[in-house]
Amino acid sequence: MFKPTPNPPDSDPASPHESPESRQVHETAECAFDPGPNIMATPRTLSTMFIVNPELSTETLLVHACESLASANVMANDLVDHLQGTSRNALLGIAQVIMLGELAVNRALDRLDPP
Repeated sequence: MFKPTPNPPDSDPASPHESPESRQVHETAECAFDPGPNIMATPRTLSTMFIVNPELSTETLLVHACESLASANVMANDLVDHLQGTSRNALLGIAQVIMLGELAVNRALDRLDPP
């Protein structure tokens, strides 16, 4: 097959045949595809600013989560009355997601301690 353009002289960015524009494009591409430092390379240190007591039972944690979700649902539904249009619809969607989380936590509580 006939190729109308010749092969580039060298793909090395330091090539003397490379134009400043193509060198700039090459450097920009390298920056765009460089993932940067690996986030997992640094060991994770625990923060003690907000810590949940590790001795709490699963049931206690689920009860607290359920109460927090119920409170968030009430606050979201109260705020909906002050909004209109797409903001109102978005907040109603958020309230529905909160309610679904509350239902899931309640189901987990039922499995731990059947009624």
